[in-house]
Amino acid sequence: MASGVAVIAVGFLAGAIPFSNLFARRARGVDLRDVGTGTVSGTALYEVAGFVPLALAGILDVAKGSLGVLLAGRGDHPLAAALAGGAAVAGHNWSPFLKGAGGRGISPALGAFLAWHWPGTIVLAIGVAVGRLVRQTGLGSFLADLALVPALAGLRGADAAWAGAAVLLPLLAKRVIGNDRPVDRPLQTYAHRLVFDNDGSPAP
Repeated sequence: MASGVAVIAVGFLAGAIPFSNLFARRARGVDLRDVGTGTVSGTALYEVAGFVPLALAGILDVAKGSLGVLLAGRGDHPLAAALAGGAAVAGHNWSPFLKGAGGRGISPALGAFLAWHWPGTIVLAIGVAVGRLVRQTGLGSFLADLALVPALAGLRGADAAWAGAAVLLPLLAKRVIGNDRPVDRPLQTYAHRLVFDNDGSPAP
């Protein structure tokens, strides 16, 4: 079990490397925590630095989600692989290198599934793509989240379902927790965050 703990820790630390913020600092001298919503994400990076830094950081963010899963041996240690994938997403979302700030976890989640249970990558990617097409990225990704575990269970079996659940937990938690506590209407705001990944309209 020591090796399992080690690969989970590696997964978390790899996920915690804030590539988007590093590229934003390198390209424009900007800390993404200080712009927009304060989310350290590819979208924020694109807004301040453009496509090339986004593409480079995006590749690295996907790759870091795969590291712990690959080290676990995938099918040799399915539980450790599942938890390593989830840990990478958690590290990305609440990076100790950013004092607990981070992104939304989609990129490392894509990488975690790409390393083993690739249909999960397809499900998440379709959700994001359709959401962007209809200008409701948060809703599209939420619907993909709902479909993730059942799809993996049906296509790849129980190990894949556990891997999906391990990744899904930090994805949904980050949506709800966000970057700060709601000022008012907390229950309504938390529900809106879960479904749409934003706080909605302010109270009148």
